[in-house]
Amino acid sequence: MKKIGVVVGTRPEIIKMSPLIREMERKGMEYGVIHTEQHYDEEVSGIFFNELEIDKPNRYLDVGSGSQAEQTGNALMELEKAFEELDIETVLVQGDTNTVLAGALAGIKMGLDVGHIEAGLRSYDYRMPEEYNRRLTDHASNLLFAPTEENREILENENVWGEIFVTGNTVIDACVQNLKIAEKKARINFELPEKFVLVTAHRAENVDDPDVLENYVGVFEELEHPIVYPIHPRAEKMFKKFGMLERLEENDDIYLVPPQGYLEFLMLMKRCEFILTDSGGIQEEATAPDIRKKVFVLRKSTERPEAVEAGYAEIVGTEKTKILEAINEFEKEDWNPKECPYGDGKASERIVDIIRERD
Repeated sequence: MKKIGVVVGTRPEIIKMSPLIREMERKGMEYGVIHTEQHYDEEVSGIFFNELEIDKPNRYLDVGSGSQAEQTGNALMELEKAFEELDIETVLVQGDTNTVLAGALAGIKMGLDVGHIEAGLRSYDYRMPEEYNRRLTDHASNLLFAPTEENREILENENVWGEIFVTGNTVIDACVQNLKIAEKKARINFELPEKFVLVTAHRAENVDDPDVLENYVGVFEELEHPIVYPIHPRAEKMFKKFGMLERLEENDDIYLVPPQGYLEFLMLMKRCEFILTDSGGIQEEATAPDIRKKVFVLRKSTERPEAVEAGYAEIVGTEKTKILEAINEFEKEDWNPKECPYGDGKASERIVDIIRERD
């Protein structure tokens, strides 16, 4: 059986690969986990793997920060060495980061099979580096694991070379499996309001724009529910730069808290009333059977249209009036979304079976 190389570089990638690692372990497959450390912090380097009850990576590559080109180039060179040292024959990458693109390029340059998990997502927002990463990775990979039929259609319309499989999204597997761990291990170390709105906002195209931040502050101040906002360092820096951080800190209904661990964040999603976010992954996680929350997407587009069509996500942009109007309409209606559009929690099982059948 071919040895599988599981490439990760950021916390979301580890989360979405965790059920796949468990499945390969369960089926006795030979694999190695390679962490580029594209996003380095102590949690992701070791503690996080323990929290999720999966083994630590076989290799840490210390790619670190830098420009987009530097980070991708460094990862490409280091991944090539790691694949050779670990005798990898099939490379698995997930998502749309620089690590993902570097992993796919290193694999094809070495003549290895490359599988892209979460293939076929498109935002068509060319301000986002992730849009280029996911497109290039899809066209480089020979195994394309598409979460939905819509993603398959996108790939077919782009005439990708690889073989396409509709599997569901491993993020649902991760939510189902990891919520059980969260209920035992999560430690929320601040006083949580009985009812609250959960907020995340960190994308550069949003938080680097003072007009967008002013709109956000206006929304937070006018909402009738308390807000829990695990604030990203970049967002905190920009709120402070534009003179708005004090307004947030002085408002008793706005709970600015440090970035939360994954398990803690799962519990916050489960307990909140609804979510305001510019994140992509949260739009998927909110559809999981044990979470099922409305998400207002603080962007002009989304690469998760299935969540919109199923009634979970709503694109509201970044203007205060439109955001508040959408929330007011939601609170008047009897919200009843469709079933989770991203599968039944068995995507990782399907992906592993497809890989095994090819050997």
